[in-house]
Parts: sequence; structure tokens; C-alpha cells
Amino acid sequence: MNGAEETARRRYLAMNAVRIGGIAVLLVGLAMARQVIPGPWSLGAALAVAGLLAFFFLPTLMVRRWKRAERER
Repeated sequence: MNGAEETARRRYLAMNAVRIGGIAVLLVGLAMARQVIPGPWSLGAALAVAGLLAFFFLPTLMVRRWKRAERER
């Protein structure tokens, strides 16, 4: 693998790790909001929303940052 392929591979893995982490936070938040996991409902709802935002928007922000960094080189 050359340098560009390795960079693309690392970025792909990082984006998917962020997505999986967002889903994990979402599931913990839903479980907490439904009282499956002990904790306040408001914290569970906040975690669920944070997980959704992380899943949908963090990978896009990561790509924008990587593209901006490439243009600055």
C-alpha cells in the first residue's frame, strides 16, 4: 500500500469507529431513558441525542477537516 491508500484506510476506519461510538452512546442513552440502566431520564435523553448527532454529523466534520488540511499543504 502506498501512502495515499494507507491514509484513506486510516480515515475510513476512524470514520466508522466514530459511527460505532455514536451508536453505542445512543443505545446507552435509550437504555437509561427507558430505565433499563439506572440513571436520570434527562441524562439518558441527552446521551441519545448526542449519539445521534455524533453518528450523523461527526464523520462529515472529520472529512471537512481533512480536506481543509490537505488544501493547506
